[in-house]
Amino acid sequence: MFFLLSKILYYVIMPAVWLVALLLAAVVVRQPVYKRRLLLAALVVALLGTNPGLANEAMLAWELPAVSLRAVGRHDAGVLLTGITKVNKSPHDRVYLNEGADRLTHTLWLYRSGRIRRIIISGGSGLIRSTASSEAAELAILLRMAGVPKEDVLLEQRSRNTRENALYTKQLLQQHPDIKSLVLITSAFHQRRALGCFRRVGLSPTAFPADFRTIDRSLAPDYWLIPDAGALGLWSTLLHEMVGYATYKLLRYC
Repeated sequence: MFFLLSKILYYVIMPAVWLVALLLAAVVVRQPVYKRRLLLAALVVALLGTNPGLANEAMLAWELPAVSLRAVGRHDAGVLLTGITKVNKSPHDRVYLNEGADRLTHTLWLYRSGRIRRIIISGGSGLIRSTASSEAAELAILLRMAGVPKEDVLLEQRSRNTRENALYTKQLLQQHPDIKSLVLITSAFHQRRALGCFRRVGLSPTAFPADFRTIDRSLAPDYWLIPDAGALGLWSTLLHEMVGYATYKLLRYC
């Protein structure tokens, strides 16, 4: 039930959904005073929601900062959280990656630079309907194609959310007592919730944020003044993660 509700909530908090809802309400409402208020609210949402500077600044405040490879040190394994493949895309004769792909490439970077000896891929499927393969299994294919030996890759294929990533990774580690130190690789905006979940189950990984959705702060006019529809997507990601973090805190998942 929690998994289904979280999927519904994602769409409810999207600024684009608010904008459409306000415009539809303005069309339906007959009283001129309420129609004007709804249109004004829609204009405010449109102006703020499409401002790339505001969206970037808000996300910069939320994302955990990048960590240099030198600062990571050497660890027994890296935990790569999934959520970066399109498992419902056909034909199913290849692996499709989305914008979070550098979670995978940065994990490979850590492995090749000797910062981690093994790679744990944690994630089943984030879809409501079941799929033929897990995200962990699909990413393992790419790691093998990149030359990572099969014995250096461990799969956790049951989890469907961040809390389960932590719970099931801990269960997997009970079968591998030689793995004592971990690096947690996930998106920078997701890192604080993921760290909280792993610490809640008794694990103490080192954070390695990836998949940064922000750019460096700028004083250029287009950073602040030129509307960008992509900013709506950035706000959606940020609001979704903030609500998710607050919910997890309330439920004592992190």
